[in-house]
This record gives sequence, C-alpha cells and structure tokens, in this order.
Amino acid sequence: MSDNLSGLRIAFLVAPEGTEQVELTEPWRAVQEAGGQPELVSIQSGSVQAMNHLDKADTFSVDKVVGDVGADDYEGLVLPGGVANPDMLRRNSDAVRFVGEFFSKQKPVAAICHAPWMLVEADVVRGRRLTSYPSLATDLRNAGADWVDEEVVVDTGLVTSRSPGDLRAFCDKAVEELSEGKHRQQARSA
Repeated sequence: MSDNLSGLRIAFLVAPEGTEQVELTEPWRAVQEAGGQPELVSIQSGSVQAMNHLDKADTFSVDKVVGDVGADDYEGLVLPGGVANPDMLRRNSDAVRFVGEFFSKQKPVAAICHAPWMLVEADVVRGRRLTSYPSLATDLRNAGADWVDEEVVVDTGLVTSRSPGDLRAFCDKAVEELSEGKHRQQARSA
C-alpha cells in the first residue's frame, strides 16, 4: 500500500465489548501501513474486549471517549463489525451523533459485517447502495438502502463489506476512499 494517508487521523469506533477482532486489527493495520494514525474511540474509557466470533480475544486500549470527540477531529471513520458491537453502540446517543457527523461533514466512512446497523441508526443509508452481513439485508432495505450481496461496495465515500472473508478488498477500498478525503455527495440521506 502507498503512503497516501500520511499523518491523517482515522477514528475506529467500537463498543466496550463484542467487536470482531480481525475486523478491527486488519483495517487498523491497513491504515497504519498507508501512513495514517488510527485512534480507538469508544463509549467509555479504559479498554475494549474484542472477540473471535463468540470467544474472547484480545483487549485494546481506548484512545478517546466518543462524547469528547467529533468528526472534525478526524479525516475518516472505520466501523468494525461483530454482532454485539453495533448493537451496543446504536443505543448510545453520542456514538450515533458521531457517525452522523461524518456524513454531514462529507467525510469517508467504512463499515464491515454487522457495523451497518450503526448507519441505520444514524439515518444515513436511505438511497445508498451498500452491503453487510446478509442477516442485516432486511433492516437496511427497510431503512431505504439498496442492499447488494457483493464483496465490497463503494458509494460516494461509503465503503461496506459483508464479512471477514472480504477484508482484503474492504481494507484496500477503505484506504482508497479515506485518502481521497471529503466526498461532496457524502451527506445524510434525504
């Protein structure tokens, strides 16, 4: 990967528990390899417990609490998946506000697996083409998205993928969109 994110701060929003570890660590590594500065943002300070599907994996230190930051502090946002992760996040108003701000400010967002549940909660999927873990298809369609079953989908600054099996394509497209900066059409849905 090229060094096209040189010095850019990229937020990774995760809940205190339930994040699928590989969906955090692989995009994190891709951002670092591209020269970016990833920061772990959560709804509370301390550390977060990642998962390998249903088994506990590693813990990771939180850099910032979501209530203390906004989209102006970052150039882009990555939303790792895991079933419990977005379910916990979407019940936190600061987390929902934070996600919505990236769309209002036209900044790139990348979401994988179950993470698009946060996009539904932030009301930013209407009229957008995207993918996710297949069990979210009905939720996303009901929220007005054009859901497709593809490895990776890019829709004007929004990158989505289905599962850990899609991580290579997801990471490549996420870095590409993050490096492009603001996307004029990346705004909240109408």
